[in-house]
Amino acid sequence: MAMSVKELLDEPQLGLQLVAGAQGLGHSITWSHTSDLPNLWEWVSPGVLLMTNGLSIPSDPAGQVHLAQALANAGAVALAVGEKMHSPDFSDEFLKACDSLPLPLVSVPYPLPFMAISRSIAEASLLEESRRIKQTARIYDLLRKATTPGETWSQLLEGIGREIDARLYVVDDRCLHTWQPGDAALPDDVLERVRRISSESTAETRHFLWSSDGGDSMMLMDIPTHPHALLVVLPAGNTQPDGVVLLHSATVLGLGLSRSALSMESRFQSGGEFLLQSFEGRIGVAEAARRLEEFGLMAGDLRLVAVPARSETGLPQVHRALWRHGVNSICLAVEGKLHLLVSEDCPEDLLQHVLEARLPIGLSTPVGVDEIQRGLRESLWALGQAAAQGMRLVGYAEEGDWFGMRGHRDGAALVQRLLGPVIEHDRVNQTEFMDTLRSYLENQRSAQKVATLLFVHRQTIIYRIRRIRELTGLDLAESSAVAQLWLAFQAYEAMDPAERP
Repeated sequence: MAMSVKELLDEPQLGLQLVAGAQGLGHSITWSHTSDLPNLWEWVSPGVLLMTNGLSIPSDPAGQVHLAQALANAGAVALAVGEKMHSPDFSDEFLKACDSLPLPLVSVPYPLPFMAISRSIAEASLLEESRRIKQTARIYDLLRKATTPGETWSQLLEGIGREIDARLYVVDDRCLHTWQPGDAALPDDVLERVRRISSESTAETRHFLWSSDGGDSMMLMDIPTHPHALLVVLPAGNTQPDGVVLLHSATVLGLGLSRSALSMESRFQSGGEFLLQSFEGRIGVAEAARRLEEFGLMAGDLRLVAVPARSETGLPQVHRALWRHGVNSICLAVEGKLHLLVSEDCPEDLLQHVLEARLPIGLSTPVGVDEIQRGLRESLWALGQAAAQGMRLVGYAEEGDWFGMRGHRDGAALVQRLLGPVIEHDRVNQTEFMDTLRSYLENQRSAQKVATLLFVHRQTIIYRIRRIRELTGLDLAESSAVAQLWLAFQAYEAMDPAERP
């Protein structure tokens, strides 16, 4: 068994003295650690006796009370402070906080080296260390067994829970939904406690938080290599699980999550290829319906979603986030847009939840397997509306009005009429009039600014603008002409790239 704080104090050769926190003498010490760095609580894990010369102990009562509370929240079982070193006087508020938490406050006589305390703890922990090694080996073996047929992620989670005698949940720390579909959700009372503890915790305890509320213990800790994956540990009793074993458990669960992510990778890539073929009309209806079933989507009513793609590296995360919420999807990033194919019943609030809050979203009307190209046009048009009007999500509607245009067909006609000659000139003559016109409109019609951006002479820009005026029949010195061309560019950006002039 691990040494208790009382047993450590009873060792006569150490001469340790209890200053406060007598109710915590029964705490078990799994290890010791020495630190004089700022924010001492950042360097401890559950079961650790923290030893310090006092350099980082605040001199004010409020700071000392905060230190005691943060150490207790981080799972420290006692605080040992060296005498005649650098520690300020202990305030009455600090001593009362140690008594109430309880956090044993131990005085280390001068000049006893901290190494002597660590050696006593290590010698008493030899049997405990043997038990820990065997338990850790069994936990890693659970991951090996999970590779055999019939074993699942849930069984891995339950197996580790049985090993450490606790109920385990893995959730998304942003919304507290289950990380894997099919996992048990947090019970309502636990959900409220996690929300409250997470909101009250400070940044220093966000990675490893121990809480005891009314006798019910709870541990919250991050899972390595999986941002936002939160492990919730509910011990069967009021005894803290071994901190080292918990860290190994979180590592094994992280490996299990990585295995799930890898299994989805090929599905993600093949889904993108399928969607690109559908956009380009290179796949038949029957084959498309068969492929959709492979991706867990029915060939009936589907919806296309379009958002700006900041970086293609975000694609797998969106795909997995929808999957974690029980929604199958197919994703593709092309021409600066992220496209999602989902079932018609995919909740709009879920799309807003899994996509970045700053991104506008365009949503098509329900389409069949033979209408995916139409859904692409509609979602892009709706995205253009959302971006132009500063709205979070816009669904396509033929009866909707966007600057007088009632759908993507009106937009395509406007682009052809105003920008078609410029686009054709670029295509035939290998010029860059479209880029020049876009920059000219975005930079207050300043030839000098555009010349600097495009690395050409100012006179070159003036010449290009004169040629654009001849091609379009519009004088860019007139505000009405500028408004028409700006609107045409908005429609152009909202068009399917394959259908642009």
